[in-house]
Amino acid sequence: MHKRRVLVVTHECVTLNQQIYAEVQRITGWSFTLLLPSVWKDEFGNNLQPAILPGFNAELVTAPVRLNGNIILHSYRFNFRRFLSKKKFDLIYVNHEPYGMSTAQVCWANLQTVKLPFGFHSCQNIYKKYPVPFLWLERMVYRSSSFAFPITEAVERVLRQKGFSGGVGLCPFPFDPNLYHPLPEPERQDLIPRAPGEVVIGYVGRMVEQKGLQTLIEALARLPRSNWKLVVIGTGPYESRFHELVSTHGLTDRVTRLGYVAHDLTPRYLGAMDILVLPSETRPNWKEQFGRVLIEAMACGTCVVGSDSGEIPTLIKASGGGRIFPEANPGALADVLQQMITDDGQRKTFARVGGLWANNNISLPAVATSVGRVMENALSDV
Repeated sequence: MHKRRVLVVTHECVTLNQQIYAEVQRITGWSFTLLLPSVWKDEFGNNLQPAILPGFNAELVTAPVRLNGNIILHSYRFNFRRFLSKKKFDLIYVNHEPYGMSTAQVCWANLQTVKLPFGFHSCQNIYKKYPVPFLWLERMVYRSSSFAFPITEAVERVLRQKGFSGGVGLCPFPFDPNLYHPLPEPERQDLIPRAPGEVVIGYVGRMVEQKGLQTLIEALARLPRSNWKLVVIGTGPYESRFHELVSTHGLTDRVTRLGYVAHDLTPRYLGAMDILVLPSETRPNWKEQFGRVLIEAMACGTCVVGSDSGEIPTLIKASGGGRIFPEANPGALADVLQQMITDDGQRKTFARVGGLWANNNISLPAVATSVGRVMENALSDV
């Protein structure tokens, strides 16, 4: 039988994001070619050099990009029509939004040449009508795509509302169970020291206003101050305001800020926490798209608390891994945290149930199986 040859075009795969395709390859035996930017400038201004993940038997093709670092507007300085005509791929997948310039660039080249099954990725969970020419590009991609990978059912609803009629497979951000798993108790204590009986509450993510950090500090200010500590991992424009809030509420001795922590070390810190809080707050043009850190925390054996913004309550209800509170309500958050701080059995139950659900549904093997099935269906329809 002919081995399937898949082309993946993505700016996100300069590092660990290749794992999903490596896992699909392990399951299916397919051949992968990754077309990546020659250099990609990330949100912190770092210039990332592409390389194939060790153990992933894939071909690497690189190309310079215009508007490097601009996720929506970047495009490739590359002759896709010549490339697609020369290579013998079976399927093309662009890991990018349907209104992105690079998605449209590859889609148009495919239409003009080989007309292979084509798919895209989407995280857009709010219906937005984009201005021309993005509206035209988005519609072209919808008409020309065989399949799509929305990260949630809410994103799928937006795609359908906008007229996409192709095949769909939910593709949440998966975690690697070899990295995200519970820590032995001695390691938890060594990584985040705590007094006997002290509960570690954690926040991991960007420090921006819409993540609800003011609500978190106001909630913590209502708690007794003898049996908990807050550990914060992340950086962002809200750092100075966060520092002011901590100081104003007299919580300096209760809050530890670790700043930036390398991606490969984050799972260990998640596993050393007792409760992970994601207090996001909806804005007119934004609501929490997925809450990836919640899944990662549950995989590490940590129970979670989240607001009811966007996809957070759906995720927590489905997993059974924690509690939900009304967004921007510090009193409600304080009540939930106080109950969980004082009930060790409740925390352990949430952690156990949530961890089992995460591994069965959002781990790399689980998501890769779904991705492979959707791609195979697209190939079968040709």
